Amino acid sequence: MRSGYVAVIGKANAGKSTLINVLVGEKVAIVSPKPQTTRDRILGVRSEASRQIVFVDTPGIYRARNALTDLMMHTTETSAKDVDAILYVLDGHAGVSEEDVSLVKKYAALGIPMLVAFTKIDIMPEAEIPRGVQVLGEAGIEADVYPVSARKGKNLRRLLDAVTQLLPEGEPVFPEDVVSDRSEKFMIAELMREKILLKYEKEIPHGVAVVVNTFERQENGVYHIDLDVVCEKSNHKAILIGKQGRALKETAAFARQDMEKFLGAKVFLTVYVKVRENWRDREGMLRELGYRSED
Repeated sequence: MRSGYVAVIGKANAGKSTLINVLVGEKVAIVSPKPQTTRDRILGVRSEASRQIVFVDTPGIYRARNALTDLMMHTTETSAKDVDAILYVLDGHAGVSEEDVSLVKKYAALGIPMLVAFTKIDIMPEAEIPRGVQVLGEAGIEADVYPVSARKGKNLRRLLDAVTQLLPEGEPVFPEDVVSDRSEKFMIAELMREKILLKYEKEIPHGVAVVVNTFERQENGVYHIDLDVVCEKSNHKAILIGKQGRALKETAAFARQDMEKFLGAKVFLTVYVKVRENWRDREGMLRELGYRSED
């Protein structure tokens, strides 16, 4: 069989996490239309009789503005160097920009086998696909390009087969029933952050971290989860909570539904909002909140 690691890289909002979730067949990474949704390196594992592909979901490439985004970009750079193949995900609907060309060249220069996936082809004119391929070809990029739609499931089998051919022959990296390297507790925090990204606008979601204080399954099978939503400013806390606590209650109820689906059990959820000023620019606070370098 073939087995190995594939770094999934691309600009913020290119659709990397959505694609990985579909390829793995389970939700292993949260998804939202906002940049910086993925903050950590997350492994998603697809196991079949003839192959095991370990997809490395990385933070979207983004202009660093604080210590957190610096850390995220460092994670992406590090993840790209220690894999068997690179899958560069390009938002086909947005078109191929000069920045895309520059980034594809940068990762191709690492000498690691690479493919390019054009995502979101279900919402773009078909004529744009060959035009995008032509732009990459004229720039001297020789990587094969696979137009795909994660939402419609289009061309995903072809993409999987092409990725497989880039992997070495060898034993599976993980047991066949493992779909991610992340714990249930980690995913619970991510599900809460996903709902905040979907619920709130502007800068507030990007200035939020989630810390799970209690994650316990009782004898009756119900999970008791206590978590903190950490924000940067007192006025952000007021917005997160909302008038008479309605906004936070709605968001928590929204998150609890997904937590119960993920855990396959009832969840009793308690949420508090706390202020930690400028936590995204404080290295000690980043470590305390669970963000670490992926060296």
